[in-house]
Amino acid sequence: MIAQLDTLYARLRPWKLWSRLLSYGLFEGRPLTTRGQWINPLVFAHFALEKHLPRLRRVEKPVFILGTGRSGTTVLGMVLSMHREVGFLNEPKALWHAIHPEEDLIGSYARGAAKYRLGADEATPQRIRHAHRLFGAYLVATFSRRVVDKYPELIFRVPFVKAIFPDAKFLFLVRNGWDTCHSIEGWSNRLGEHVGGEQHDWWGVNRRKWDLLIEQLVVEYPDLAVSADEMRTWTKHTDMAAVEWIITMREGMSLMERYPADVVRVDYEQLCEKPSESLAGMLKFLELSDDDKFLQYGIETLKPTVKRSPFILQPTIANAFNETMMRLGYVQTIS
Repeated sequence: MIAQLDTLYARLRPWKLWSRLLSYGLFEGRPLTTRGQWINPLVFAHFALEKHLPRLRRVEKPVFILGTGRSGTTVLGMVLSMHREVGFLNEPKALWHAIHPEEDLIGSYARGAAKYRLGADEATPQRIRHAHRLFGAYLVATFSRRVVDKYPELIFRVPFVKAIFPDAKFLFLVRNGWDTCHSIEGWSNRLGEHVGGEQHDWWGVNRRKWDLLIEQLVVEYPDLAVSADEMRTWTKHTDMAAVEWIITMREGMSLMERYPADVVRVDYEQLCEKPSESLAGMLKFLELSDDDKFLQYGIETLKPTVKRSPFILQPTIANAFNETMMRLGYVQTIS
């Protein structure tokens, strides 16, 4: 479905279709494993122009959805996009690549050096200026007052983002690890493909993202680093996804301690089981006004999902996975 749109979305707030279609066509870019990559040169030409124009609108309190992919980040972003004040960018990796050329973990737009972590020191005056011009142009183009940006990997770049947007708000989305890993496996099996002698899937071009994860993040954790060499040989998507989930959840919990006023945890299961209550609390945290159609869309869209069964993990990560599950409040573990 183009731009994640559905009939309910169009019926409740038809004028919002413009915002989503413009986001999809001119600001998000088309990464690997998606159709329409022919448009990317036009998208980057558009960014190059905007970076040299004056800032069109002040970017205030932007919202960033963080977490592990396949944990409900897209559906949360789409629900928030229904709010009358919000413009939603669904993984605008092309936009962020235009701001920082070494952010592409997947290899969609560049095959050179890439960094998982971006610190405040990476937010040079030029990058700050470019970010404000691009996001400001987006707000003007979509007639929006606030931007919601769903890009899960930004969880490792919060200091960089805060250096650009000091008043930013972050939603840390948490989902049961078993369900998340199963979903990543299904996504990669469904959309992965061989193209020009390369494998393109969840792990990027020829496992580029996986290799960077091991080289740059796994080594930070002693209980995982001891298995780094072994991990390089892994091919089972659920095992690889479990490592990504462990590190991402640990990062999110650390961010909540570091930035308690700016980072809030959102439980996917709670969001789906009690959407009205969860979304009302979210509006308060994000300082967004009440919006009946936003709540209606959320209530009709967010439904509890079927729980997936645990799987046998690689023994070297079982303890780390189980410990992370328990820290998050999930009790179902397996050795």
